[in-house]
Formats: sequence, structure tokens, C-alpha cells
Amino acid sequence: MTQEIQNTLKVIPHSPGCYQFIDEKGKVIYVGKAKDLKKRVSSYFNKYHENPKTRILVKNIHQIRYIVVDSEEDTFLLENNLIKELKPRYNVMLKDDKTYPYIVIKNEDFPRVYKTRKIVKDGSRYFGPYSSVLSVNSLLDIFRKVYKIRTCRLNLTPENIASGKFNVCLEYHIKRCNGPCEGLQSIEEYNKNIAEITEILKGNVSTIEKKIEEEMQQYAEELRFEEAQQLKEKYVHIRNFREKSLIVSNINYNIDVFGYEDDENSAYINYLHIVNGSVNQAYTFEYKKKLEESSEELLGMGIIEMRQRFGSESKEIIVPFIPDIALHNVEFTIPQRGDKKKLLELSQKNVKQYKIDKLKKTEMLNPDQRATRILKTIQKDLQLKEIPWYIECFDNSNIQGTNAVAACVVFKKAKPSKKDYRHFVIKTVTGPDDYASMREIIHRRYSRLLNEGAPLPQLIVIDGGKGQLNAAVESLQKIGLYGKIAIIGIAKRLEEIYFPDDPVPLYLDKNSETLKLIQQLRDEAHRFGITFHRDKRSKTQIASELDTIKGIGPQTKKKLLAHFKSTKRIEEASDEEIISQIGLAKGKIIINHFKNKK
Repeated sequence: MTQEIQNTLKVIPHSPGCYQFIDEKGKVIYVGKAKDLKKRVSSYFNKYHENPKTRILVKNIHQIRYIVVDSEEDTFLLENNLIKELKPRYNVMLKDDKTYPYIVIKNEDFPRVYKTRKIVKDGSRYFGPYSSVLSVNSLLDIFRKVYKIRTCRLNLTPENIASGKFNVCLEYHIKRCNGPCEGLQSIEEYNKNIAEITEILKGNVSTIEKKIEEEMQQYAEELRFEEAQQLKEKYVHIRNFREKSLIVSNINYNIDVFGYEDDENSAYINYLHIVNGSVNQAYTFEYKKKLEESSEELLGMGIIEMRQRFGSESKEIIVPFIPDIALHNVEFTIPQRGDKKKLLELSQKNVKQYKIDKLKKTEMLNPDQRATRILKTIQKDLQLKEIPWYIECFDNSNIQGTNAVAACVVFKKAKPSKKDYRHFVIKTVTGPDDYASMREIIHRRYSRLLNEGAPLPQLIVIDGGKGQLNAAVESLQKIGLYGKIAIIGIAKRLEEIYFPDDPVPLYLDKNSETLKLIQQLRDEAHRFGITFHRDKRSKTQIASELDTIKGIGPQTKKKLLAHFKSTKRIEEASDEEIISQIGLAKGKIIINHFKNKK
């Protein structure tokens, strides 16, 4: 397994889609589908395969390419399109269309519509083949709900019906058939439904939608509300079906679709080639930026490249913005709604996934690159003069003013540097005064760093709002560091970012990497401070309990705590156990103390 394949397996998403295995010559040798791309593709490489064909396939894989879609049904449809177009060497079984199901409209009176794998030349109409049984069943279910076509095999000739040879079955009583067998539905009405089904199977769903909508409005105007309601139910069913799939459009578009994303160094372009409403080419590629090329220029270059490579002559190109290029007899469209908008969203989804995966691969090979990218983002978001390679964050911890302590955590290259963490016991403040405590620890911390000639951080983060921030700024001003080190405060309630001398806070996007790193700093400082405060408070409580006992010195106390671990266990211990540890005389003192306490 090559390094490139290993990296792809690490970043491939847990999403439905199709994947392509490519050999060392760049030829697609296998196309597959998956509910979960990561699990399915990984399974080729993490277990032994009994089938020799599969082992040979895996041995010849040099690159993996994949396309993300929105639903499991779409993976079937897309796989079929790709196999027909690419004809991969190892998709032998999938090449035979006869193994796929068709939908047949039977050549008979009151035609049945059903699924089949056999084509009989008897004048019936066949539609397909379909690569997904799921999609076939979905279509047939829609036809039965909306058009109430018959499912029985009766020979419904006019003579048989007129003779009263048949009786309606359960399908009629549960309102899934209109009873043509007893003459309750005319052949003209039934064939009208078959005509609409035929148009849907051809892909002309929007035409049927429009027709039904017009009839529905006409019935409403004529106050035929019951018939209008029946048409409305039919309209809703068809519309819901129409919105299920993005991979096969309900209109026979022959268009190109381009999605675009970029960053500081590269432009990423996804190309979808749509023929008769189906995706039969999908490709994502990257341009390395050399000069100050515009997005419009880069997209134009990509369009030329892809149309030449795949021989496309589509007269319409769907784009997220108009490129810097003019093509003869070709129209550029930026769709705002409908099927074309959904196809553009699919292209954008794939190009974004490609960009994310490429970034993850790069950062796995060079971890410092991720830190640099995040810290540059922080520099930009907070408008800092320099990249904050070294950040310190401060948090106060006290409960009703007792055992006041503070914590300083240090991040270097966007990662915790725990050996540089520091605790502070507040010395000059009495009572719960967070502002005074913050002034003290900031003064102590940076006076010491200055005296020792130690490196100073590029950014200080204060856990608190304007008050805490102003207290820290006062200390920095006294020691001459204000303006030399950037400083911000983060308030807990709404995650506002405060700057000195600016009453209006900054609100960052909740998903931004800048806010996430600041929150990580704040949470780490809080955790570190609380742990120290808890330990100190616990030690104080233990000390006060044993120190009140006259005749018990430090060594005895130490011996008791070493054995019993806490005053509670000493209190619950037997007289014999206490005496065995510190002797009879001192043991009686301890025993009497806890008896008197009770």
C-alpha cells in the first residue's frame, strides 16, 4: 500500500458516494459504491480477501478517487453512469445490462406496470436498465399510490369485463385500484394515467407536475374541491419523488457544471458532465497559483481544460460565478433555484470535500503547517501585529474569597506547553477581589520574565470581560509592557472578545478556528486553576482539623495522614488501629478529640 493510499484512507469521509481505483498508468480499473466511503474503501486494505480477483485488484491500486453524494440511492445511480462511461477492467459483472432491472409497461388492455429482468418482444415498452432495485421500487410505489394502476394478471378484455367475469379484489377496497375489472374505471381514464407514467419514466416529471397543477387550479375555480384535492395529493407525491435524487435529474439536461473553491495558494475546481440528466463524468483538480490570478481567470482555465479533455460540446455551463472567458454558442448560468441549483450544490460539495481532504493530508505530513495556518488566522481575526507563536492565558479561582489562587497556561505553536504552566497563590489581596488578584498575578508574572530576560508572549488572553482585562492592562502599563504585548479578554456568557480601550466586543463565528483555540486556552486555564484551588483547599481543611488538637505535632499528623489518608478515615478508625500507629498516649488524645466532637 502506497503512502498516498494510506493518506487517502485517513481522510476519506464517512459519507455515501462512489469510489474509483486507479492503476499506475492512471487508468480507472474499478468503480464501486458505498453507504460509508471510509468503511468500504478501507475494507479492501485491512483484511485478507479469499477471492483472487480482489487480491489482484488491490495489488494494482495506486490511487483512490471518490465522489461524495447526498443519499444511498444516488450512489447506485452514479455508479452505473461511471461504469458505463469508464468501462473499468474489474467491473466485469456490472457491464451486463441484462442483469439490471427494467420497468415494463405491458402491451395489453389496462396495461400493468412492473419490474422485470427479461425483455420480451411483444410490443411492450421497457425503461431502464436501472442500477438500483431501490430506485425501481420507489418509482413503482409512486405509480401505485398516485395512479392506482392494477397489479393483478387478469385478462381485462372488453368482452371479459362486459360479461361480469371478474370481481374487485382487496386492492380496490383499500383504494389502491379503481376497479377496471368490473368496469368501474374506463379504458380512456386508465390510459391517461399510463401516458403520464410514460412521461415520468422518460424523465419529464416537471411537465407532468405543471399539467397536474393547471388541472388542479381549474377544478378549484370550478368549485370541484374534492377532485382538486385528489389532484393535490397526486401533485405532492410526484413532487416529493422528484426531489429525492440529485444524480439523475428529472429534466434531460445536457450541461456542464463547475464548482470552485480556493485558498491562498491553490484553486480547486470540480467538473460534472451531465448527459440526459445523468452525471457521467466527475473530476476534481487543483491549480497552483503562480501570480495574482483572479478566481474568474482560474475558473475559465479549468473550463477550457475539462471540455477539451472530455470532449464536451454542451451548450450550457452551470457556474457559481461568471468566469473570465467567452465561448462560442455557449451560455453561462448561475442558477438560483431548481434542479440546476441542486447540481451546482453537488459540484460545490465535492470541491469543498476535495479541498478539506487535501489540507488534512498536507497537515499530516507537516504538522507545523497546521499550526502556522491557525495562528495566521488568529493574527488576521484579532488584527495582531505578529503571529502569536507564544500565547499565555490567565484565570482566577476562589470560593468566597478563600484560598485565592490563579493559573497561567502556555501555548506554543498552537499546542499546550505544560512544562511552562504556572500556579499563583494570591498574596496581597484579602477577600473576593478578582480585579486586584488579576493585577497582582500579571505584575508578578511579567516582572519576573523581564528580570530573568525570558521570552515574552505575543498574545495574552484574560479569562474575563472588560473589568478583568482593564486590571491586567493596568499592571502591564506599570511595568512598561503595554503596547508591546497584545492582550484580549474573553467573556464566558456570549464568548465576546474584548480589546483594551474598545467598549464594543468582537463576536467570532462559533465554528472559527480562532475562537476554538481561545476557548481551548480558557478552558485549560480554568481546569488547571480549579485543580490547584481544590488541592489547596483540601490541604487547608486537613491542616485545620488536626492542628486544633493540643499535643499533636507535625510529625504525628504526618504519620496519621500517611496511613489513614484523610481526617474522615482517622475519625472512623478503631481505637486499636490509631494506637498502633502513634502509641497509647497520643492515640488517646486523638480518640478523645473525635469523641468530644461527636
